[in-house]
Amino acid sequence: MNRYLTALLVALSTTGQAQSLQSAPRLVVNIAIDELRTDYIEAFAPLYGEGGLKKLLQQGRVYEAASYSFEPLDRASAIAAIATGTTPYYNGITSSKWLDRKSLRPVGCTDDDRYTASPKKLSTSTIGDELKVATNGAAIIYAIASEKDAAILSAGHAADGAIWIDERKGTFSTSGYYSNKARKWLDAYKSVYSQRTEDEGSKNLAVVQAAKECVRDNRMGKDEITDLLSITLSAKGRNATNWQKDMESVYRKIDQVVAELISGIESSVGKQNVLFFLTSTGYTTQENVDYTRYQIPTGTFYINRTANLLNIYLGAIYGQGRYVEAIFRNQIYLNHQLLEQKRIGLAEVLTRSQEFLIQNAGVRDVYTSTRLLDGNSDIEKIRNGHNPAISGDIIVEVAPGWQLYNEDNQQKYTSRVSFVPFPVIAYGGNIKAERITMPIAVDRIAPTIAKAIRIRAPNACKAAPLF
Repeated sequence: MNRYLTALLVALSTTGQAQSLQSAPRLVVNIAIDELRTDYIEAFAPLYGEGGLKKLLQQGRVYEAASYSFEPLDRASAIAAIATGTTPYYNGITSSKWLDRKSLRPVGCTDDDRYTASPKKLSTSTIGDELKVATNGAAIIYAIASEKDAAILSAGHAADGAIWIDERKGTFSTSGYYSNKARKWLDAYKSVYSQRTEDEGSKNLAVVQAAKECVRDNRMGKDEITDLLSITLSAKGRNATNWQKDMESVYRKIDQVVAELISGIESSVGKQNVLFFLTSTGYTTQENVDYTRYQIPTGTFYINRTANLLNIYLGAIYGQGRYVEAIFRNQIYLNHQLLEQKRIGLAEVLTRSQEFLIQNAGVRDVYTSTRLLDGNSDIEKIRNGHNPAISGDIIVEVAPGWQLYNEDNQQKYTSRVSFVPFPVIAYGGNIKAERITMPIAVDRIAPTIAKAIRIRAPNACKAAPLF
């Protein structure tokens, strides 16, 4: 018996040593492609080269059915979810802009009074933040994107630098929030590469070029301490009349820049030392369409007029007053101070408001802060995209095909609830090629990276790793 026990212990010891010899990736590259779609990836696959999207699809671990566990979705909320592994309910980034309850004015998700732009409105840690903590600040962390919100939110609070393309100048920029080292590197980089960018294709090329130089110049992935690079590209079309040709061009260019990024980083760091993750922001921008021209059921829901009527309705019940304090997009903000002064319960007002609003033409559903606590599966995605500190008290969902219009500030959008298919792809880091059809949520990327580099997941991340 002792002989068999000894043999078992030796076998376990040998297995443990073999596993311990498999080191963590020296560099993780987290790529988000704004508005990337699986159906377009597949439609244009015959046009791809060997080193880009085709390489990832053939040699990576491909999760075909990815989704976000909240709505509504835009670039900022999606990037924040990828970085934090959680939803706006916890990380605070409900969209690129929201209404500030104190000033009743719209604020950007990265606006900062001191630095102009920073991640201070991101209320949880990111995978980059946890990597900095785990390495006592030694890990090198950068994020590069064409858009400011994507760069800052994917970088997190503790990053060395977040770099984006200034929309007015067309050249790279950063914020005083980040280290002097990052700003000096960017100045040096711009002295060599000072080209202006205008369209999405040139911006993607500029982001990839800067990413490769950032890895090389900052010696990312050159030691045993894992570094992190987050990149955001764009697969957004120009809404051209011949949209098929337009998207064909977009996806061919995406394939080319992804190939350039992979080959450049693998040659700099070593293929065996880098782990890539690629996914999408999971939505598509929709132009406002005149459905009446095509006899498709439609209409216009004027939220400003409806809010005024709601105020009159509540005044008739509780006495005159400004009960509706503000509206922003499809959200209505109530005057909490007035309700407290009149000693009116918020839950009662919300119930009456819901009953009133649901009767309006074009309204599919009405969600209130009390109803969002119900836990119904249909409501859960709305709740996850809601944040009590910044979101409105009432959320109005208009029917598909209807346009929500605010005449006071000219905000308008046409409601769509179409599913946008997109993948999550992991490539490198000794990951075996595999196709997985099981549906997954994007918030599992952060804990998977954390497990791969042996650190804690972000502090509001409840999702399990993918592998």
